[in-house]
Amino acid sequence: MTAKTLMIQGTASNVGKSLLVAGYCRIYARRGYRVAPFKAQNMALNSFVTPDGLELGRAQALQAYAAGREPDIRMNPVLLKPEAHQRSQIVLMGKPLKTAAGSLYYKERNRLWDHVTDSLDSLAAENDLIIAEGAGSPAEINLKKTEIVNMRVARYLNAPVLLAVDIDQGGSFAFLYGTLNLLDPDEQTLIKGFLFNKFRGDAELLKPGLKMLEDLTEGRPTLGIIPMMENLHLAQEDSVFIEKNRIFGSGDTEIAVINYPRMSNYDDMDALTLEEGVSIRFVSRPEELGNPRGIILPGSKSTRDDLEWLKKTGLARRITGLARDRGVSVGGICGGYQMMGRTIADPDGIEGVPGTEQGLGLLPLDTVMKPVKKTVRSDWVLPGRGETLRGYEIHMGRSRAEGNPLLVDPLTGEGEGLSLEKGRLWGTYLHGLFDDPPFRRQWLSSLGWSPAGPARSLEEAREGELDRLADTLETHSDIAAIDRIIGL
Repeated sequence: MTAKTLMIQGTASNVGKSLLVAGYCRIYARRGYRVAPFKAQNMALNSFVTPDGLELGRAQALQAYAAGREPDIRMNPVLLKPEAHQRSQIVLMGKPLKTAAGSLYYKERNRLWDHVTDSLDSLAAENDLIIAEGAGSPAEINLKKTEIVNMRVARYLNAPVLLAVDIDQGGSFAFLYGTLNLLDPDEQTLIKGFLFNKFRGDAELLKPGLKMLEDLTEGRPTLGIIPMMENLHLAQEDSVFIEKNRIFGSGDTEIAVINYPRMSNYDDMDALTLEEGVSIRFVSRPEELGNPRGIILPGSKSTRDDLEWLKKTGLARRITGLARDRGVSVGGICGGYQMMGRTIADPDGIEGVPGTEQGLGLLPLDTVMKPVKKTVRSDWVLPGRGETLRGYEIHMGRSRAEGNPLLVDPLTGEGEGLSLEKGRLWGTYLHGLFDDPPFRRQWLSSLGWSPAGPARSLEEAREGELDRLADTLETHSDIAAIDRIIGL
């Protein structure tokens, strides 16, 4: 292996590891290094499609863009997508391998590890620097013998590790000290310093504690006190983020997003908050729904189960009532599109027990689950308009639709999705539909929203935010010390 390495691990999930890796990728890419992000195993329902039609975690796609690279499946060789009944779909090198319960997954770990090391070796031969991300905490001692994403990766790479903590949650000194001391001695030697993330307040007040922590940990320094970055428009992957944050943006044009148990690719909504006067609210109960201007049913990893949940909670009845009786606009993306139809059939039990579920009946659409997942990037246009919409599809189902398509293939004229009642009811398989302005602004305008300021694509906003993130890390990290740790 020729590349230098750095690894960011954390004391827990949601401490900000993914964005820290993205920020450091951008810092070193701006300095002219060829940088590759890496996460051996990711558990997430937000995923992305590479240019060659393979599926990887959404965070690694963001990190790749931060490094000025196209997402590459070697950056995330193993992706676990949780399903119902304590099972996960194992996506190996971008393609579904199998669906398995936890105990069966661990039997596959040696096979998975071979792909992890092959990916690392290949990336190391082509890059100047690999910045790897851990998962959860390396101190989960019940999983130490089976993990393939934290210290096992660090040992394989002989990578220096920076241990990050979310100081906003409290107990950060105990988290850092305890995590370090639960590691084996050879693992402890790889921990080179600490990062306090999401800090609010006066850093001077931390200094006595930092000195005590350094003394307690045999001289390991704190290499960054990273401030809480408000309103950072970058995709968040961890479901904990939505559990803690239910409202995004502010304004009179309120859109309710249905937060079912296995919601996926909720980052489809990120671009809506680029528009002034738009607020997004994630709802899980009928009483939370209120009277929004619009409702979106996002993707789902277990569509029939989430549809059944909609019915049991009463949300299905409330959504259809708002759509039919009050004229509220409803849109569906991927699994949400399938739910808006008449039926969802799964004769082979692709997502669970074989059977057929009645949909919400808002669109003339019937779906059958198929064993082969469709993962593809594609370009479309709105009927009658020339602007290109770029997105990607990730789904098991195939749908038969009747009516006007929402989108049209600019080359073949083939339609995709459905649009009824002048766009009041719509659905599509295309993730990223809102990322470019044409459809986003057209739909918001139909809700009574008025545009303010120039339209921006999510890509434009993302690039500016990645630079803002990198600037913040450069200001509040000891980059010179990190350079020395890496060996640059």
